[in-house]
Order: sequence, then C-alpha cells, then structure tokens
Amino acid sequence: MQHTYSYTLGPRTWQFRDLADLMAKATPARSGDRLAGVMAESAEERVIAQMCLSEVPLKTFLTEALVPYEDDEITRLILDTHDADAFAPVSHLTVGDFRNWLLGDAASSEMLTRIRPGLTPEMVAAVSKIMRNQDLILVARKCRVETAFRDTIGLSGHLSTRLQPNHPTDDMTGIAASILDGLLYGNGDAVIGINPATDNVAQATKLMRMMDEVIRKYEIPTQSCVLTHVTNTLEAIEQGAPVDLVFQSIGGTEATNRSFGFDLSTLKEARDAALGLKRGTVGQNVMYFETGQGSSLSADAHHGLDQQTCEVRAYAVARAFDPLLVNTVVGFIGPEYLFDGKEIIRAGLEDHFCGKLMGVPMGCDICYTNHAEADQNDMDNLLTLLGVAGCTFIMGIPGSDDIMLNYQTTSFHDALYARRALDLRPAPEFEAWLETMGVFDDVRRHEPSAGVPGLFGPSLKGLTGGGAA
Repeated sequence: MQHTYSYTLGPRTWQFRDLADLMAKATPARSGDRLAGVMAESAEERVIAQMCLSEVPLKTFLTEALVPYEDDEITRLILDTHDADAFAPVSHLTVGDFRNWLLGDAASSEMLTRIRPGLTPEMVAAVSKIMRNQDLILVARKCRVETAFRDTIGLSGHLSTRLQPNHPTDDMTGIAASILDGLLYGNGDAVIGINPATDNVAQATKLMRMMDEVIRKYEIPTQSCVLTHVTNTLEAIEQGAPVDLVFQSIGGTEATNRSFGFDLSTLKEARDAALGLKRGTVGQNVMYFETGQGSSLSADAHHGLDQQTCEVRAYAVARAFDPLLVNTVVGFIGPEYLFDGKEIIRAGLEDHFCGKLMGVPMGCDICYTNHAEADQNDMDNLLTLLGVAGCTFIMGIPGSDDIMLNYQTTSFHDALYARRALDLRPAPEFEAWLETMGVFDDVRRHEPSAGVPGLFGPSLKGLTGGGAA
C-alpha cells in the first residue's frame, strides 16, 4: 500500500508522492539522480525530505515495497527472508531514532550483528541519507563481518587487498610480473583477481590455471578469481577448471540482473557448484560480487528509484549467497552517475556503511574515470576515510592505472600507505606467509624486504627472459 508524505515548515507544506519519491529527494546530490529526474530541486527541498524521512517508522518499509513484490524477485527475497525476531530490538524506531541509536553505545558490535537479518536494504539506505560522513564512518567501524576461504578476511585492525594484474592482451608474462610486483608490496590477501581482456570460457580457464599454479607453487594463503560471467564460470567448473571464487556483477532489481544475463537461481547453481569443489582451507565463502551506484539506471531498470537505494538492494542479493568479498566499484561507471570527487567520496562511504550494516563483507574499488572531475588526491582522501571506517579490502593495481579497463584506482603502494598510516595488517595467514617467505623484513612495521626474496628469484629470471611464473 502506498500513500503520500508531507512535511510542514512555517507557512509551507511540502508534498512527496510516495516513499520512493521521499527517499530520492532526501538523497545527497549526485549526477545520476539528476539524470534520472528524481533528485531534489533545491537544497531546501532536500533538507525538508530528510526531515520528513527521519519521521518515517522503520516498520513502514515492510509494508510499502519500493519495487512491487509481484514484479521483482529481489523484493520477494528481501521481504520473504526478513527476520522479525532480529528486527524486534529496533522495530519501534523511526528512521531518525534509528540513526541516533546506531550512534549510541547500545549499538555495540555484538548488537549490530544480532539485528542484521532484521534490516532491509531500504531501511539501511534511508538511515544513511540522514547521516553525515562521520556518522557513516563511526557506525561502519563498529560492524564486524568476517569471511574465509584460504585466509580470514574482515578481522578488526586488518585491511586486505585484491591484487588486480589486468593486461590489455591477457599476456601471461605481463600478468605474472604484476602479480610478483603486488606480492612484494604485501598485496593479494583478499584475492588475486583478473578482469580478462578476452572474455570466454577458454581464456578464463587459462587464467585460472595460471593463477592456481602460482598460488600452489609459492603456497600463498589466498584465492584466485577470473571476473568472467557467472555462466562462464559454471561451464569452467564443469570442465574441471580450478575455480576458487565465482564472480558476478550484481544489481538491486530483477530487471538489472536480467540485463546482466542471470537471475537468483543462476547464482545459487554457481554457488552450489563452487562449494562442491571444497577448495577452501579455513572457510568456504566462495562468491565474489561487485556493485556500483548507477548500474540499475544505466540499464533502465531502476523503477524510478534513486541510485543509492538501488545499490543497497544489491547488497540483499549479495547477503543471500554468503560471499567472501563484495566491493562497490564506486567511481567506475562515470561522471554521469557520480560527477566529481565529492560525490564519489560520499558514495563510497555510503556504500561501505550500508554493506557492513547489512552484514556484507564490503570493500571498495576507490576509483574514477579520466573524464570525471576527480583526481588522485580525492582517492587518497576516500582511501584514508575508508581505512578509518574499517573497510574490508581495496584494490591494488600497478601504478594506480588499470591499463586494460582504462580507469584510475589505488596502487600497491597505496595499500602500504594505508596500512602504515592507520596501523592495519593483512589477513593473519597471509601476514605469516609474508614473514616466513621473507617477502617482508618486518611485517608489524610494514617493511618490505630490501631485496628480492629467494623464492621469487628463479621466477624473476624467467620473466626477464620471456618466461612465465
């Protein structure tokens, strides 16, 4: 059931046609919502919408579906799996009361873990819209989300990295050189993950076998992933490929995901297939998802919602499949959706907060495209803020420049900076490997070895001679 919302201030009464309109108008300004025609027309209207939204009871989101239940399997997933018992401690609160509660001492890490199954993405998106950046950081820092495969991700005081050795021609020597470079900086404990330049089953399998060989040869406590379509990974598993993690980009509506070529049943089939391989050693979280504000709008599948609410609905999809890793590729879609550094920073903090509050192992690809009004200083700011907020993992790419995907992100040395500045450590199993293998002289002080560790010597000679790792 839908109804209108209004707020009176002085002589004027402001009207919002429904809950979706109110949510959109309350969202901090961003170019994607302007493009979609759902953004507040003025800063005044935005503040009024935030004040109105703060008075909406959290229970309302259980009876007013923003995307119709009968039209969308994501809405059905959200409502059919809602845990009323977990919701009970906060069920009496309004959105504004919920913000105050989250910032208070009663919202301990243990309590936030307890209420997760009772929070819908719309509740979480709503409260984020009335929070300052420092609020998003403080609450996210209290959220604990731990996952594991060959090492343990998300422990307090730790920051993991995805080693991303992309190459514009999938050249094995170039990829191997990037992997070696990243490992020498202590990168790769979240995953060694490649976006293939040529996306088919044969090429994905070739890359999987190469990474599997490297991981086994050097006994690295990490996991690999080729970021190919989920159906390609399923076929690769059927052909006997060494699949650690199943990847898929996901959105917050059924129509978005169908435009990507899958539905929830496809993800379940893939997860079951990966679990059947039993390749994990300390855990069996086998899924890796990527998201991004604007994906539903770019697919014309946003149902008139603002892009941030659509984004948080994607975390409900992720949560249902118990992933090892989820990351928002925050500035990758372009300035049509997040125009400048300020909008990218805000979106990154929102996404991390919302994902963590819902119990998703949330990381961030701190990035921008070359035609956005942003630069590397903006990314340094977001990196530092997310490090303070307890971000699960970030990207590590040679020189911050992905030469295959043509966008700017964080580098191997950026991860080293964040760990040093904020005293954050890699996953414990990976950290022990860095020390045992002599990759770092002092892991507690984040000091890489002055020379090339002995285990990498023969491989380095092979690379310079045209061989592979």
